Amino acid sequence: MPENEQKTYLFERAPLGRAVMSLAIPTVLGSLVTVLYNLADTYFVGMLNDPVQNAAVTLAAPVMLAFNAVNNLFGVGASSMMSRSLGCRDFDAVAKSSAFGFYCSLFSGILFSLLCFVFRSPLLALLGTDEGTKAATDAYMLWTVYLGAAPTILNVVMAYLVRAEGSSLHASAGTMTGCLLNVALDPVFIMPWGLGMGAAGAGLATFISNCVACAYFFVLLAVKRGRTYVCVDPRKLRFERRIVASVCGVGIPAAIQNLLNVTGMTILNNLVHPYGADAIAAMGICQKLVQVAMYATLGFSQGVMPLVSYNYSSGNIKRMKGGVRIALIVCLSFMLFVTALFIAFPAAFVRLFMHDEDVVAYGSRFLVGLILAQPLLCMDFMAVGVFQAVGLGRNSLIFAVMRKIVLEIPALLILNAIFPLYGLAYAQFAAELVLAAAAAVVLRRLFRRLEAGGRADGRGPRGE
Repeated sequence: MPENEQKTYLFERAPLGRAVMSLAIPTVLGSLVTVLYNLADTYFVGMLNDPVQNAAVTLAAPVMLAFNAVNNLFGVGASSMMSRSLGCRDFDAVAKSSAFGFYCSLFSGILFSLLCFVFRSPLLALLGTDEGTKAATDAYMLWTVYLGAAPTILNVVMAYLVRAEGSSLHASAGTMTGCLLNVALDPVFIMPWGLGMGAAGAGLATFISNCVACAYFFVLLAVKRGRTYVCVDPRKLRFERRIVASVCGVGIPAAIQNLLNVTGMTILNNLVHPYGADAIAAMGICQKLVQVAMYATLGFSQGVMPLVSYNYSSGNIKRMKGGVRIALIVCLSFMLFVTALFIAFPAAFVRLFMHDEDVVAYGSRFLVGLILAQPLLCMDFMAVGVFQAVGLGRNSLIFAVMRKIVLEIPALLILNAIFPLYGLAYAQFAAELVLAAAAAVVLRRLFRRLEAGGRADGRGPRGE
């Protein structure tokens, strides 16, 4: 069976469980390897037993998270447009939307680097650095941000574009190639027996690995020329209204969602800052640990998106709904297992990264609070993934505003006032209790409307 026919078979006729797993498992594995590489920075820097070096990685995290705003703007937006266009056989729109996403992400990465470098002094102050942590944080950001924004953004966006046509395995392989290289390089660049660069070495390893991941995708597109829908031909870059509106209609809310995540993380770090480098390091370690669960959920929601987009566009709502249900059940089961494991052995997990007893004491209490929110993210992330897949960017924006502005940030301030420091770890749990319930209600109503023949946006009979 020709490669393009295999992709059509996967979306339209393959057994539903097999289709979901074929798309989701490589994405989840790629996401978990991404977590592994994030944990590797924390692990090897933590082996230095220097809270300042570990705090540098933590304090720079909001800027790294801000990359996801660009990733989502052009990666999520363009991939959603590509999959929906494939579903209705509009191959010209597939090529133009992928070219638009690629070149806009490249330009944005370069611009991001320039702005962060020019305004690095106020940026470092905003991140919560002080005289003790400023130099280490700046050295880490030299490689990850000032020089590394473009390759970091571009390799993630290219993974989205490749995944949009059903090549989930190739998308994850590219991501995993960079991540595994990062894990291998980290100890060489960080540890005293190697180059002894500390946090700066972690940044250099990240920069090199992201460049290699980009190279993987360029080679893949060259090898598959004529057998892939992903297009990076500059002649296909068009600022046509339908392309820009569709990509940005999904991508801008997704980008705002990540900018709000950056805002929330920055506020959290600043609230932890008065308690010292040990508390900051402990919070950073725990945030990385809970990403194991969070990225698994994100992987399932992203992995099933092409199937949802394609079948929504082609009118097979039953298959679309069934795919979401299977992904949700598998994801929730995994989340509950990870949550139970972290609650049972919090100190043991923190000690994997640092043996400082003050850091372990802080981290043991932080980890229990942070992990409680993760099972609830299953419903929240899956709902947002469906909204993005069918072009309902406004709905995903509403959820993002609710999550951070309405619920989580106020919860951070209130819980910190009532239970100083330790209450911060429970803010996301409080927010997700509300959001998970809201997501279940909204998804149920959306599927009922679609099954009745309506459009996702509620504007009458369904049709593209």
